[in-house]
Amino acid sequence: MSDERVYKTVHITGSSKISSEDAVRTAIQKAARTVHNLRWFRVTDTRGHIEGDRIAHWQVTIELGFTLE
Repeated sequence: MSDERVYKTVHITGSSKISSEDAVRTAIQKAARTVHNLRWFRVTDTRGHIEGDRIAHWQVTIELGFTLE
């Protein structure tokens, strides 16, 4: 078998009231339940929702890469 791999990517968005990093972690943990062989991620968009004068929650879109079986 060859060492060459084929990757597929998907874009997903995670959210968190805590931080943008937590939003990424939440997205990856949820995706890992159904997407196997996760290998890498890249943040493609970060945004948040403001209520009053405070950040109410973060939304982070990531591109996930995984190897095909």
